Amino acid sequence: MPKVSEHNGIVVIDKPAGITSHDVVNRARRLFKTKRVGHTGTLDPDATGVLVLCIGYATRVAEYLSSAHKSYVAEVVFGLETDTQDASGNTIAERSAAHITQADVQALCARFTGKQLQTPPMVSALHHEGKRLYELAREGITVERTPREIEISECLLLEFTAGEHPCARIAVTCSTGTYIRTLSADMGEAVGTGAVMHSLRRTQVGTSSHPFTLENAFTLEQLQELAESDRLAESVIPLRWALQGWLQIPLPETSLRDIQQGRTVMVSEKSDVERVAICDSTGEVVALGNLSAGALRPTKVLVGGVS
Repeated sequence: MPKVSEHNGIVVIDKPAGITSHDVVNRARRLFKTKRVGHTGTLDPDATGVLVLCIGYATRVAEYLSSAHKSYVAEVVFGLETDTQDASGNTIAERSAAHITQADVQALCARFTGKQLQTPPMVSALHHEGKRLYELAREGITVERTPREIEISECLLLEFTAGEHPCARIAVTCSTGTYIRTLSADMGEAVGTGAVMHSLRRTQVGTSSHPFTLENAFTLEQLQELAESDRLAESVIPLRWALQGWLQIPLPETSLRDIQQGRTVMVSEKSDVERVAICDSTGEVVALGNLSAGALRPTKVLVGGVS
């Protein structure tokens, strides 16, 4: 098998406000000196926090990491409505929400916990007839959007400030495809005052057993410092850690050659498993596959071979 580069894996960035997720990807491409950089879920320019980057051949597993649950801390301001559902948009309605109490918001958090339908906002990256919705929104065009099922597994009130436009700081853990700006607007609609998302910070991507969090994230400045001291490898999380939830099967070199060529190999594990991480003798993930009655079939070869 080809030597596994130290720059193939996952890098967690604490994205700052004011730049796009694609800006972060471009910065990482320059620092790691590779075009093979992608991310597992966009953050809006004004949002901050956990942005998971896939480097090198790890870009080929981004689709599996993108489906992970995500956690956020958001500030929701009641009594305002904007055309973007957040504080960056133009105000389209304003009213007093002084009657909203902490208990009201706690009740809202409970009401919006669980599976539900959510209509994606116009300021989203979803496609409509070949154009992204936010591109249509910039042209002043609004189109019908089909509500989609999402799940909010946790919605907690962290802090509440009363006033003419009360502000609630909430913690939300949700399925991929959930829009916190829309959750904020829906909460405002539910109490009849309107509401906007004032700020958003992503705190975690993934499950509690092996999450990507702010604690293992690097700022762009820190990543730059590591690059200048030739220590970028310190920022890279191996794929074997990112795929801890998968069955991981190490193979000897002879079997790995077969996997490289897309051939099925027999292993001692007899379980039927849809997702298997195939590893070399060092534990590095070099291919993905599935397992049925001891037959390990490669579905995606990451290092060398065929795909």
